[in-house]
Amino acid sequence: MALNKEIWINQILSGFYPNDSFLTKVVNYSEFVDNNRLHIPAAGIDPKVLVDNTTYPIKVVEREDDDNEIPLAKFETENTLIRRPDAIEYSYNKLESVIGQHRATLRKSVAMKAAHAYAPQTDTPDTPVILTTGAPVNGRRRLTFADILTLKERFDEAGIPIEERYIILHPKHVSDLLLEDIKLFKDLTDIRDGEPHQFAGFGCYQFAQMPCYKAVKGVLTKVPFGEDATPQFASVAFYAKEVMKADGDIYMYKSEDDPKERGTIVGFDKRFVALPIRGKGIGAIVSDVVAE
Repeated sequence: MALNKEIWINQILSGFYPNDSFLTKVVNYSEFVDNNRLHIPAAGIDPKVLVDNTTYPIKVVEREDDDNEIPLAKFETENTLIRRPDAIEYSYNKLESVIGQHRATLRKSVAMKAAHAYAPQTDTPDTPVILTTGAPVNGRRRLTFADILTLKERFDEAGIPIEERYIILHPKHVSDLLLEDIKLFKDLTDIRDGEPHQFAGFGCYQFAQMPCYKAVKGVLTKVPFGEDATPQFASVAFYAKEVMKADGDIYMYKSEDDPKERGTIVGFDKRFVALPIRGKGIGAIVSDVVAE
């Protein structure tokens, strides 16, 4: 019996963005995706942001009808060898055990890209990038509550609406805050009724694969995606209406009844893009480096 792609793809899509994902809060431009390309009016997104953004090697094509065309990036999983896939299709638990790894890999990959894309390139009045000021530990300064309050004030000064501000905290920054006041932040990353715990007006999420910064000619600058990490990892903040995501196709590859492997081999890819919309309402708190 031929493997049913629809069953497997629907299972990948099921719960792809759980309640504890910061990507549930951003503007969804998926309706503007056609043939894995995002088409939006020139007035709807700042082309300069896309051209200057170093997260993706994106080529923005302006058409005669003033439409920006942005190709969605491809995210791929490694192949999995499955014995008797026909039996797996009829058992939800068995199917989920196979699909779960592919979903988790894709989910992590798109979240990494999004977190990096939402991080400002450098410090500007509209995109604050500040350094941590806490006690030194392992060559860096800890994050403090005061640092988050400083970022709040920078968002206020930039005229960013108070509602729908969120911060994605690096796990080590979460630990810093817990050490400073464990009672206040004991439920920092709890998600209740789809809403994260808040501090200083920011809904707080946690994600391990966060962008890094380094000094370039004396200016703190975001490290391009895929380059080696530096000790200056960051937590990233955003105003929900100033960042976007767009989902494209999920495709399933299969090689059924492979005679060498005596089984069926499957793999998946997903199309996705995430970007700032107008180059404002985004910020970062970067771990300051201290001499050992």
